[in-house]
Amino acid sequence: MNWKFIIDNIPAYEKAALLTLRLAFCGILFSTILGFLCSIVQYYKIKIVDTIVNAYIELSRNTPLLIQLFFLYYGFTKLGLKMSENICAIIGLTFLGGSYMCEAFRGGFEAVNKIQIESGLSLGLSNAQLIRYIVFPQAFSVSMPALSANCIFLIKETSILGAISILDLMNLTKDLIGMYYLTFESLFMLVVSYLIILLPLSLFLTWLERKVRYAEFGN
Repeated sequence: MNWKFIIDNIPAYEKAALLTLRLAFCGILFSTILGFLCSIVQYYKIKIVDTIVNAYIELSRNTPLLIQLFFLYYGFTKLGLKMSENICAIIGLTFLGGSYMCEAFRGGFEAVNKIQIESGLSLGLSNAQLIRYIVFPQAFSVSMPALSANCIFLIKETSILGAISILDLMNLTKDLIGMYYLTFESLFMLVVSYLIILLPLSLFLTWLERKVRYAEFGN
């Protein structure tokens, strides 16, 4: 084990990790918003828009992120639309994650008892009030495990972003292996970097799931 090589390249891995986290955070944030909006459309079965959302979900979930990134980064240039690598990465993560977040929210919405919806309507609540006060709190609790898994999934998917010249953790590791041929040390730092990012997040999300479930259902 070449510890000098590892110590010398810690700053490079810190920089790549911060970039990875920024892109992942934006992707998770926007995909959660997109997924929630799409799930609302599906829940209320809004005509035409519901068909578009279903088509988007099928397209997003049945095409690899790598192909989506290539289409954004290389394909759009043929249409005269050029975007930076980071913007393409965020759009790609949002496009992929939005469909998974939508399915997570939809499962939560469908778990809410219909009697509660009818009771809310009988009290004169509007659809917006039903979502805010009755449906969403319970749906969020039920959806939390799937949402947590999707967050971790999207962070791990950032390992593909190097395909469009983003110096993330994976791309940095490949560059170091190509320059110094220290494969074991480079991969060791890659694994440690992802563990530092994902392990605390996984523990926090597990704790949050328990808190949310306890608050809503008392177990």
